[in-house]
Amino acid sequence: MSPNNFAATDGNGFSGEMPEPDIQIITSGGRRIPAHSTVLASASSVLESVLVRPQKRRNSEKTIRILGVPCDAVSVFVQFLSSFKCTEEQMKKHGIHLLALSHVYLVPQLKQRCTKGLAEQLTVENAVDMLQLARLCDAPDVYLKCLKLISTNFKKVEKTEGWKFLQDHDPQLELEILQFMDEADSRKKRTRRHRREQKLYLQLSEAMDCLEHICTEGCTSVGPCGDHQEPCTKKLPCSKFKTCQGVQLLIRHFATCKRRVNGGCLRCKRMWQLLRLHSSICDQPDECRVPLCRQFKVKVQQKGDDGLWKSLVEKVLSARALSSLSLLKRKREEEPRMNLDHHEVRSFLTTQCH
Repeated sequence: MSPNNFAATDGNGFSGEMPEPDIQIITSGGRRIPAHSTVLASASSVLESVLVRPQKRRNSEKTIRILGVPCDAVSVFVQFLSSFKCTEEQMKKHGIHLLALSHVYLVPQLKQRCTKGLAEQLTVENAVDMLQLARLCDAPDVYLKCLKLISTNFKKVEKTEGWKFLQDHDPQLELEILQFMDEADSRKKRTRRHRREQKLYLQLSEAMDCLEHICTEGCTSVGPCGDHQEPCTKKLPCSKFKTCQGVQLLIRHFATCKRRVNGGCLRCKRMWQLLRLHSSICDQPDECRVPLCRQFKVKVQQKGDDGLWKSLVEKVLSARALSSLSLLKRKREEEPRMNLDHHEVRSFLTTQCH
C-alpha cells in the first residue's frame, strides 16, 4: 500500500479521515513525532523489520528511536515517508542528514532527491566533506561529481579545512583523489593524442579524394593527361582547394625532381606514400586514372603489406567513413531548416499577394 493512498476512499471519491497515529518517533533531542506504522512500513523495509519485532512490554507505547541527526531533519524525514515530498528549503537545510537517513533506512526515492539536491549545492569549500558523505552513503553520482570538482580546482581545495582534516584522518581517501586526478590527466592526454591522430587520418583521407579528383577531373593548373593529349586547361578551385593545392604542388615537384631516383627527396617520398595509400584504398584499379595505382596493387599481391601499413589504411578508411556519416547527418539536419525557410517564404509571398 502506498502512503499516499493510506486514507480510505469511498465510491464517490470522498476520502475518509486518517486514523490516529499509533507510533512515536523519538529524536536525539527527546522530541516525539507521531506517525503511522503502516505508512512507515510501506515506505521503508528497514522500518518495517523494526516494527515487526515483538515489544518487550505488551502494554508499552510503540516507539522508534532515530538518533544522531537534528530533530528537524527527522521531522522532514517522517514527513517525506508519508507524502514523498520535500521542499527546496528543506533540502537545502537538511540535505546532508536526509541523505544519511535515506541510506540507513533504504528509502530510494528520498536518496535520489538528496543526490540531485546535494550535487547542486556542491562548492569548493564543501567538496571534501560531500565526498566523504557520498562514499559512506553509497551515492556514486555525488561522489564522482565531487572528484571532478576537486580535480579541476585542486589548488583551491587543498587550502580548505576539509582537505587538511582529510590528510590527517583519511589517507586512503586522499590517495583515491590523487589517483583519480592522475587518471584524469592521462585521459586528457589520450584524448588529445586521439584527436590529433584522427585529424591526421582525416587529412590523409581528404588528400586521397583530392588526388583522385586531380587525376580524374583536374583542378586549377594540374589535371589528367592522356598518352597523346595536352594537359588539361586551367580550372577553377574546388571546394577543398587548400588540400588540393598542396597535393598539386607535390605532383608538380614529383614530376620534375631529379633526386627521387636515388630516394633522397622527402617530398617525393610523401608523394610515393600518397600514391601507395590511394592504391591500398582504391577498389577499381583497372579503371583508376591515378598513376601507379595498379602497379602498387600487383606488388602487394606478390609481396604483401606489413602490419603497420595495414593499420594505417584501416584507420584512414575508418576516418573516411566517420566523415561521410557526419556529413550525411549535417545534410539531414539542414534539410528541414531549408524546407521551413522555403515554406515561410511562400507563406510571406502568398500573404503579400493577397
